[in-house]
Amino acid sequence: MRELRSKELWRAVLAELLGMTLFIFLSISAAIGNTNNTDPDQEVKVSLTFGLAIATLAQSLGHISGAHLNPAVTLGMLASCQISVVRAFLYTLAQMLGSALASGIVYGTRPNTTDALGLNSLSGVSPSQGVGIELLATFQLVLCVIAVTDKRRRDVSGSAPLAIGLSVCLGHLAAISYTGCGINPARSFGPALILGNFTDHWVYWVGPMSGGVAAALVYDFLLAPKMDDFPERMKVLVSGPVGEYEVNGADEAATVEMTSK
Repeated sequence: MRELRSKELWRAVLAELLGMTLFIFLSISAAIGNTNNTDPDQEVKVSLTFGLAIATLAQSLGHISGAHLNPAVTLGMLASCQISVVRAFLYTLAQMLGSALASGIVYGTRPNTTDALGLNSLSGVSPSQGVGIELLATFQLVLCVIAVTDKRRRDVSGSAPLAIGLSVCLGHLAAISYTGCGINPARSFGPALILGNFTDHWVYWVGPMSGGVAAALVYDFLLAPKMDDFPERMKVLVSGPVGEYEVNGADEAATVEMTSK
């Protein structure tokens, strides 16, 4: 309840909603804006758009919400004990709403020459193979997010948002030919909802969400264990970071969503 009374939380949720709306509008518009959807150059164009959009929005909104803009990233941060269950739920809800809103906008403004809406679908692979592809592609993304924002590191310089954007781009270059690359479940949800087509839609939730949790657990418990403050980190799941929220609505910006403790 203390976290829910924080103005900072609701600003962060609004940032996730706005950021997701812009991200989906930009990325889906790029995906359907060229009729040569089967050509390799189109795949590169779409991959770059997704990556650059995430990098730009992460730079713009990261100080407000952490700029998750992806339920798989949010779940990974939850598994890493960096956000509360309440915040994770509200973020995911805002992300799905933003995706649906942007998909609706694109649906109403798309060219008359196309009936596409960037709907993800399997191409030449089975659903189980699709889950594996999505899991691994999302694993490398969430691993990048957690690793480049680990405050314990002193060997990282440059832009974390750019690194995350490049990770998104790489995931698309690897998976787009087989699954359309649904490493962002909310991105898959918006077009599916607007078109009323949920064929194999579960693949785009099970794969990415599993990959997000796996990346968080592998990093936190195997690659760079953080066991000394584990009891304190567990408290974050229930009440959020200690000392960050005030009943009267603190104005301090959150720093935990994209920062490993």
